[in-house]
Amino acid sequence: MAARIIYTHTDEAPLLATYSFLPIVSAYAAKAGVEVETRDISVASRILAQFGLADDALGELGDLAKTPEANIVKLPNISASIPQLKAAVKELQTQGYEIPDYPEAPSTPEEEEIRAKYDKVKGSAVNPVLREGNSDRRAPGSVKEYAKAHPHTNKPFGEGSKTAVATMGEHDFKSNEKSVTLAADDTLSIVHELADGSTETLLAELPVLAGEIVDATKMEAAHLHAFLANAIAKAKSDDVLFSLHLKATMMKVSDPIIFGHVVKAFFKDVFDKYGEDLAKAGLSANDGLGSILPGLDALPNGAEIKAAFESALANGPKLSYVNSDKGITNLHVPSDVIIDASIPALVRNGGKLWGADGGEDDTLAVIPDSSYAGVYQTVIEDVKKNGPLDPATIGTVPNVGLMAQKAEEYGSHDKTFEIAAAGTVRILNKAGDVLIEHDVEAGDIWRACQTKDIPVRDWVKLAVNRARDSKTPAIFWLDESRAHDAELIKKVAAYLTEHDTEGLEIKILAPDLATAYSLERLRNGEDTISVTGNVLRDYNTDLFPILEVGTSAKMLSIVPLIAGGGLFETGAGGSAPKHVQQLVEQDYLRWDSLGEFFALVPAFEKYAEQASAPAAKVLATALDRATATFLENDRSPGRKLGTTDNRGSHFYLGLYWAQELAAQTEDTELAAAFKPLAETLAANESKIVEELLAVQGKPADIGGYYLPDPEKVTAVMRPSATLNEAIDSL
Repeated sequence: MAARIIYTHTDEAPLLATYSFLPIVSAYAAKAGVEVETRDISVASRILAQFGLADDALGELGDLAKTPEANIVKLPNISASIPQLKAAVKELQTQGYEIPDYPEAPSTPEEEEIRAKYDKVKGSAVNPVLREGNSDRRAPGSVKEYAKAHPHTNKPFGEGSKTAVATMGEHDFKSNEKSVTLAADDTLSIVHELADGSTETLLAELPVLAGEIVDATKMEAAHLHAFLANAIAKAKSDDVLFSLHLKATMMKVSDPIIFGHVVKAFFKDVFDKYGEDLAKAGLSANDGLGSILPGLDALPNGAEIKAAFESALANGPKLSYVNSDKGITNLHVPSDVIIDASIPALVRNGGKLWGADGGEDDTLAVIPDSSYAGVYQTVIEDVKKNGPLDPATIGTVPNVGLMAQKAEEYGSHDKTFEIAAAGTVRILNKAGDVLIEHDVEAGDIWRACQTKDIPVRDWVKLAVNRARDSKTPAIFWLDESRAHDAELIKKVAAYLTEHDTEGLEIKILAPDLATAYSLERLRNGEDTISVTGNVLRDYNTDLFPILEVGTSAKMLSIVPLIAGGGLFETGAGGSAPKHVQQLVEQDYLRWDSLGEFFALVPAFEKYAEQASAPAAKVLATALDRATATFLENDRSPGRKLGTTDNRGSHFYLGLYWAQELAAQTEDTELAAAFKPLAETLAANESKIVEELLAVQGKPADIGGYYLPDPEKVTAVMRPSATLNEAIDSL
């Protein structure tokens, strides 16, 4: 297979930015003989692929990721919640695609089949397929230097701040977890036996490999209800905002169910009185107020129910808002408030979130499962005690994350069940032996997870290599009192002996202690590698970057694939929906493509290695230098109209990249090829900037949110005829 770089088309702001940036990348790469191809893994494309209306690009890339030839640049994509999935389906239908509605409650084999197809698209469907390696994620040196020279503000917590984390601590996933390591290959069965012994149902079969860790746990619904009632009462009595923090995108089965419990608890009187009416109308608490409130118009007593919701909002504890101007609450859409971005934003903002009037207030951050809630509580307590972190002086906390082959909780989706009736759930081996069992009640959420042995070995090796290369302590964030972590600690201890660790500082600490240790070093200007499992990888690679450099979008994320290829992930896309809204309203895109710039450097380096192409290495080195100049000159998108937006940032990156290629001496042919372009772009800087600024302030038509019209988006994202001519003539 010929070497090539696959650049992914994804969703929302990153997709729009691709229409502006990719023509530059493709033109520059072609001059160096580097093949750049695209694959569409957007949520719209994935939906269409399920019904044979588009190529299965994700499946193709998943297969490629298991080969040494893989070289994939992966941009942020939508991890679709059910409301987003329904919206995408509706848009595609209006565009003429004959696809069925999403069946909320399938009642026929045909609807079951349709639901199964959509379930393959729901939630984080992309990352588990592509992540055939573990994660090495950090803030590039140029980003840290820029943050130190131009520090953002981390606000102090107010005197006597009441902001805190509320978590269950017992009867939850962490406390109920049981874990085993398999001695041999096997096929396990997950069965549910009713309490009276009358029926045993096979829930799932689970092929496993020798050395694999298998976990199972449950969240007890009755105790969840009691916890939520107490949290709501505490927020009311403390006069702080009630704010729920989950990850309903990645934990696409369990967390929407938990979200629904919170909606029902917050509006308990409404659901006690009108719950049957809502259920009959197909209005589910799991989808949030954003789906329920518009659906009330079709009910005979809809106005009465709406008034009841409004009364509950007025008389309950203050609720945090995603967008108070538009009346979007914390409980509107399960995917709107994502814990790994929302809690760091709270900390950065001095422990305050936003209420119904747009004002800031102290907050009770509700994180039902206690597995990692202590991390956030530790950060909040540290900032209260020691003041905000100063980006100008602090160190950094990069991450080595165990995520290959659907490791840990993120691989639980097809093994997560909302229990229909009281009984016992067991995991049995092929011989019929019980490996794990839990007594369950109706409504409990039960889940099983897997972690294969090869990814763990690779993870330990990556951690040791990073610690040695960067001369930085590496801390495994593992809690020996947690069942899964205890099994993982045994493996870490064994596999560390396979490496030369002399002179390296490698520790194993429970997550809350690891947080405190890392924060202490951070404040002293020292660096500490966090070596974590999959969920904490997600959390830490937002938490620390947001406090260190203001955003996680500027991170460098390299995934050395186990088979030998490379996956290069760009920055997070949590704010992407707001950016799209601003583009449509004002023709201004605030998305920062810095993550794409960073990801392309190792992608070109990988290509140089795969194809024995030194010109690709020259591209990479020149791009790295250009990005440093880009940061020094502060060419990232501004926040307001009249400043450089995403398209302007691409122009400046292209200018600096062309200048670096023209100035380098390693490849004289490339230097000669780029010298005229560098001169043209520099000579026309004012004209190009003027053409880019001229379009701002007016609405922009892109022809769709989930599946924009390519011609319309191209026109919007490439408005400078002068720049286009220069790039296209290369």
